[in-house]
Amino acid sequence: MKLGEFFFKYRGVTPIPLVLVILYFAQPTPQSFLYGIGLMVLGEIIRIWGVSYAGGATRTREVGAPRLVTNGPFAHVRNPLYLGNMLMYTGAAIIPNVWTPLLIAIVWLYFGFQYYWIVRLEEEKLTELFGEEYLHYQKVVPRFFPRITPAQSQHPVRPNLWAALKSEKSTFLSFFTILILFYVKMRFFTHPS
Repeated sequence: MKLGEFFFKYRGVTPIPLVLVILYFAQPTPQSFLYGIGLMVLGEIIRIWGVSYAGGATRTREVGAPRLVTNGPFAHVRNPLYLGNMLMYTGAAIIPNVWTPLLIAIVWLYFGFQYYWIVRLEEEKLTELFGEEYLHYQKVVPRFFPRITPAQSQHPVRPNLWAALKSEKSTFLSFFTILILFYVKMRFFTHPS
């Protein structure tokens, strides 16, 4: 199994070891909680926006897509869901209030490495499926750092917010589980210095 295939298949569970280590050392405060939640909410909004265009194909364990989506958030960045995830993980790294700059760097390296391999795998498959259309899309839309003005889309897709919200159930569950764990740690296991 290729590294990209491994990370793609297990992308839903790869955060767990890091979250457990962070939770153990966490010393959250109301202020760190507020800043972290703000970034996590922003990340989830970007995810919902992306899923409303890409649909349930984002939840499969098969690499590929039934259609090439190039409008909405995909007109600004090729991987809005991973960008949203990185914001959520950054927020989760701020909440613990320990080693904050180092922890953010560790989170970015940890998930940057994982997403690098996943995106390479996905790009190979999308090139195979959509050929020149995808190659052109790659040239005009950045991989991770959004462009300000949206790229033109040849075949715009209509968003479906309701389907996106339903599809994001497992992300919501993970989001609230992390927040509850950090809140319990802050409320009952953090001792003032």
